[in-house]
Amino acid sequence: MPKKYTSEQFWKLYEKLPQELKDALFAEETGNNIYEICERNGISENLDQIVEYVGQVLVGVLPPDELPETLEKEIKLEKEVAKKVSQEINRFIFYPVKTSLEELYKIEIAPIAGTPVRPPPRKKIEAEKPEKPEREDVYREPIE
Repeated sequence: MPKKYTSEQFWKLYEKLPQELKDALFAEETGNNIYEICERNGISENLDQIVEYVGQVLVGVLPPDELPETLEKEIKLEKEVAKKVSQEINRFIFYPVKTSLEELYKIEIAPIAGTPVRPPPRKKIEAEKPEKPEREDVYREPIE
């Protein structure tokens, strides 16, 4: 269970955050994304709690990989719904600030399932080209 923080403790944590996470925490887009995710998954009644847990992740209190388990246990969501909601939150909210979150938690955030990952570039293998025999081209007209 994530620890409850007082507003003073929250603001102390907030002051230490990188600017990118500070912006994401109070961005209108973040709120809209959470609202849309809750609407899509039929859990609008849990919006306040989900906003709180997303905020805890962005402040550095709740690791992103523990979010599905927290949603399942604390909000009593079904496992599949909790997993789907956390995947969408990862995609729309955490992924744009991935580098800052990785620095904050000193972890590497894996790409989201379904996100296209570029394969490593292939080395070109040059096949040996057969040498062309030196002879006159019979199909070419002579220039006068």
